[in-house]
Amino acid sequence: MPDNKNFNPELLTSIWQNLSTAVILLDQQFTLIYANNSASELLGLGPKRILNQPFDSLFNYHSIDLKRIAQYSLVDGVDCHQHRADVVFVDSRHAKLAISSRRVKLQNEYFILFECRQTDDEIRHDQASNQMHQYQAARNLIRGLAHEIKNPLGGIRGAAQLLQYEVDQQERDECAELIIEQADRLRELVDRLLGPNQLPQKSYGNIHQTLESVIKLSTLDNCANISLEKDYDPSIPDVYIDQGKIQQVVLNIVRNAQQALVGGGVIKIKTRINHQQRRPGKAPKKALLIQISDDGPGIDSSIKETLFYPMITNKEGGSGLGLSIAQTLIDQHNGYIECDSWPGHTEFNIYLPFAD
Repeated sequence: MPDNKNFNPELLTSIWQNLSTAVILLDQQFTLIYANNSASELLGLGPKRILNQPFDSLFNYHSIDLKRIAQYSLVDGVDCHQHRADVVFVDSRHAKLAISSRRVKLQNEYFILFECRQTDDEIRHDQASNQMHQYQAARNLIRGLAHEIKNPLGGIRGAAQLLQYEVDQQERDECAELIIEQADRLRELVDRLLGPNQLPQKSYGNIHQTLESVIKLSTLDNCANISLEKDYDPSIPDVYIDQGKIQQVVLNIVRNAQQALVGGGVIKIKTRINHQQRRPGKAPKKALLIQISDDGPGIDSSIKETLFYPMITNKEGGSGLGLSIAQTLIDQHNGYIECDSWPGHTEFNIYLPFAD
């Protein structure tokens, strides 16, 4: 409580009661001992009907993981979050809730503080937005494929027509070679769309040696006004990865950054150890973080949401397959890749677990 002679304790109570977030306080037996007005409205029950009631009795059904909350929040003292809990209230309303729990101490006794927020509208908005992005990505994929396939098909058709009328053996051989060349081009496109078909050949190695190889290769076609900076954590142990595939991923991202820095700039490569790294649907693990960032113009907002989809690019002559393949390679290592970008900054974060 603020050390202010003019502070009114009733003001604190008024603030808690008028929060738009539903706030609930539970004891160690998950009995409700406090709820603000928003919690009462969310539950559809008056204050007298919810106070001193077991938490489970406030719902006809819920998927809130109370065992996990008891272990994480109550025993370990770690904040616990559940983003999409399904609940059916006693008046039969269905909703999805985002829930955060935290341990609080009052008069030498521990309690659980719940913050609940209904997320149905947000989920519907996200689903509609994702559907639109998927639709746009599908259209871009079809257009890209049509463009990539149309040219070699035209060459094959033209060469086949010539074969019908050509009597000179040398000319016939040249037409046949053209057909084979264009057919190989189509097969290469299909192979690239399917992604890498070889399992990674993993071995223990120093990640910084792999990154140094990337820097050497990048320097060969680097402009003089683009500088490459390193920020390595020397304490990082050897990691169990396919060195060649990880090199391919990082090199692709670095070269994309070089192409974006038309007027020059800085590309930074940083390594760190991330403890308790969380990935949706997976237990937290210690992970290696490889961050590649630049101070370029940022990624166009029109492709930001579909950046890792195949055939998505705004570069002239680009195939749009580089980042899609990179994501596949990282997924083969049970890792994941994220991108964040705004004008003046773009960063790719690659997370690789130290142990499968």
